[in-house]
Amino acid sequence: MTKKRIAAIKDFIDASEKSLKNAKKLLAEVLKDENIDLSSDLDLDTKWLSSYESGESKIVEWVFTGEDMLWVDNNKYIVPVNYASKSKLVQGDRMKLTIEGSGKMLYKQIKQIDRETRVGLLTQDKGRYQVVADGVSYDVLTAAVTHFKAEIGDNVTVLIPAGKEATFWAIEAVMPKG
Repeated sequence: MTKKRIAAIKDFIDASEKSLKNAKKLLAEVLKDENIDLSSDLDLDTKWLSSYESGESKIVEWVFTGEDMLWVDNNKYIVPVNYASKSKLVQGDRMKLTIEGSGKMLYKQIKQIDRETRVGLLTQDKGRYQVVADGVSYDVLTAAVTHFKAEIGDNVTVLIPAGKEATFWAIEAVMPKG
């Protein structure tokens, strides 16, 4: 009897996961079709951003999107993933990039967005790492997974923007097994 109950529970979970995947896919299609960007909930506006010169260096302010930097021109540019992972950057963090005359680039946080910490399970879907916590899953950087030597199925603590929707979470640590 116990095996039948376990099999039924597994079937319910599988059906729920399929429904959730389909709902996410449909939502992504609707958002794309309607040209809606939910990242606006994170205050990722560029009004406060500036760019200026300091001696031979150029200083550029930007906001972290979870994968990229959103610059004053509203375009997205690459952020070194090892820097984002090790610095535990969270979507909405304000940053400064100093480009020295020699071409050397120095990244620095200006202001962290308010954060919350959650514990979740590391998973992988379609080649992307995700953390599932409180019934939702969000992407995390592959570089963060390798930096913390995390494995699928590990419990991890993640940093998220406090009280705001996000599409990316930052891994803070891998929970000890057992």
